[in-house]
Amino acid sequence: MTTLVRWYEGTPVGSAIVNSSWLFPVAEAIHLLALTVLLGIIVIVSLRLFGCVLVDQSISEVASEFDRYTWISLGAMITTGLLLFLSAALKYYSSSNFRIKMALLAAAIIFQVSVFRKITRSQTADKKPSLAKLAGIISLALWLGVAIAGKAIGYFG
Repeated sequence: MTTLVRWYEGTPVGSAIVNSSWLFPVAEAIHLLALTVLLGIIVIVSLRLFGCVLVDQSISEVASEFDRYTWISLGAMITTGLLLFLSAALKYYSSSNFRIKMALLAAAIIFQVSVFRKITRSQTADKKPSLAKLAGIISLALWLGVAIAGKAIGYFG
């Protein structure tokens, strides 16, 4: 596996990022911006699930309004995350924090596109507040875990 990870680092894209003084910071800034937008959306929709904000709109209306921005943010986050990985693949691969982040990211995406999406799109979400609140808590926990584990990579490797 280490051979494959070293190959990733040696790709033209990985080499270009390593040899550039501006590509890594730009990719990281876009990555963090996309994560911030995504977390903001998750917070707003979760607060609606908790019944704290936008209570004059149904949960499905609130979720639908943010749908496009959710996918754009997730796509930008994954794309720039891949670019960041290619710049130091061996370092990231050997980092336990990176592995935790990837596990949480996979869980968050799976939860987001399955359970969370189903609950926030159904017309019964407003009628089952405990289930809606639980979905909001789980979604927030997973995405905050992704962000915290990502930050831990920078601090602890």
